[in-house]
Amino acid sequence: MTEEKVKFLMRIDPDTDRKIKAALPRANCRSQNEFMENAVRFYCDYLAAEDVSAFLPPIFVHAMRGTIQCSEDRIARLLFKLTVEIGMMMHVLAAGLEIDNSQLDALRWQCVQEVKKTNGGISFKDTLKQHGDE
Repeated sequence: MTEEKVKFLMRIDPDTDRKIKAALPRANCRSQNEFMENAVRFYCDYLAAEDVSAFLPPIFVHAMRGTIQCSEDRIARLLFKLTVEIGMMMHVLAAGLEIDNSQLDALRWQCVQEVKKTNGGISFKDTLKQHGDE
């Protein structure tokens, strides 16, 4: 049994009409009506979808995931190396300086505030200037 259809009047630009007629064979549609119905369904599903990757070509999704994974791996390696260097620096400083816990806590609070204020853009040169002014 065929499903009853609703009549829907629509006006489109002549250029859009040409595009639809040219795409009919590639879309495997028998009529412009079928093409438009498929297009509207696709767009409605696209708008309702939580995961829009279902509408992207699989090769594109795979390439994007690969690029993101490479970036994540590289950032993780760089963060590891940076943490090792900071650890080495802390051990060298701790061996050469005598600082008590209250001074260390005050320095930590000052550094947290500085990082927040500069959005992480702290340079050694600026820090040297700051300590030269004191």
